[in-house]
Amino acid sequence: CPALLQMSGSQPQVGRGGPCLRCRGLCTGFEPHSWRKICKSCKCSQEEHGLSSELDDDRKIGRLLSDSKYSSLTARLKGGDGARIYKRNRMIVTNPNISGKDPTFDTITYEWAPPGLTQKLAMQYMELVPKELQPVAGTEGAFHRRRRLARQLPLHDQDPAQCRGLAEGEQHLMEQFVKKYKAEALGVGEVALPGQGGGGKEEEKPQDKSVDPGRAPESANGALESAPAAGHYCCETCQQPVPGDCPVVYADRAGYSRQWHPACFVCCRCAEPLVDLIYFWKSGAAWCGRHYCESLRPRCAGCDEIIFSEDYQQVEGLAWHNKHFACLECETLLTGKPFALANASLLCTTCSQSRV
Repeated sequence: CPALLQMSGSQPQVGRGGPCLRCRGLCTGFEPHSWRKICKSCKCSQEEHGLSSELDDDRKIGRLLSDSKYSSLTARLKGGDGARIYKRNRMIVTNPNISGKDPTFDTITYEWAPPGLTQKLAMQYMELVPKELQPVAGTEGAFHRRRRLARQLPLHDQDPAQCRGLAEGEQHLMEQFVKKYKAEALGVGEVALPGQGGGGKEEEKPQDKSVDPGRAPESANGALESAPAAGHYCCETCQQPVPGDCPVVYADRAGYSRQWHPACFVCCRCAEPLVDLIYFWKSGAAWCGRHYCESLRPRCAGCDEIIFSEDYQQVEGLAWHNKHFACLECETLLTGKPFALANASLLCTTCSQSRV
């Protein structure tokens, strides 16, 4: 399966990397663009050529969670540069295989599992996740987890050094932006049985500041609801009952009176499962990192970075840095010039006509 080749993390990230899977051999390898997050040759994203290594992924999440109240999920690398790395919880399950005369054992490795649980409860959680999304090593589920990680938590949303679109003086604005979302919105979901989130001490946990504590919680459509009776729990997303013996997800920034089925803990904008239960809380809902950042600042359709300038280009709901408002093919700046917009990409009139 071509997708499984991307999981190895062995593809180089600079220079000519792996061939593009989407182009099916038409692109011989990833050739980085000077400022776009795409291949200069085939115009596909770097994800189509090969994901970053697992170590780079763990470094990225470690950076995100460091300097936050979730820093306990990270560890300092020995002999490193002082950076912190994500203590990703892997789970290895060994099952006896008694189909033959001599019993053997099948070993299954989950590349991620909720931390702090018994293996029995962790396995119950996994069974409630769609099979195609279970992060079993060497499967499509593990690949899709890492693909969501790349999509939902782009490194250039947290590290100014990864940005090419920042103008002089904007690095400080981005640093403050990151510091603010770590303090006010970033969260990591907790898995527990219904009524046991936060150790069962609901009154000691912070509540979502955007919700009036004197009001009953709202349903998904905004209607007021009465609080559930003791021992009766409902999922925040689907509003269906939650059995008392099935694990649920809690988000401490939402308050521990709310819980989600494992398959229902998704971004309110894109409906994608929140990778490793990392969420951003805003307006009474959980967001993935990408769409949370976009809800606060525009994102450049050219370089995929957040725009911190107040002077930028806008067309049909999309935004561009002024210096990135350019033709996808020939790089001609298009400010004040005629252009065509195709699949969120700009084309000058010459390049647009050559595609016809």
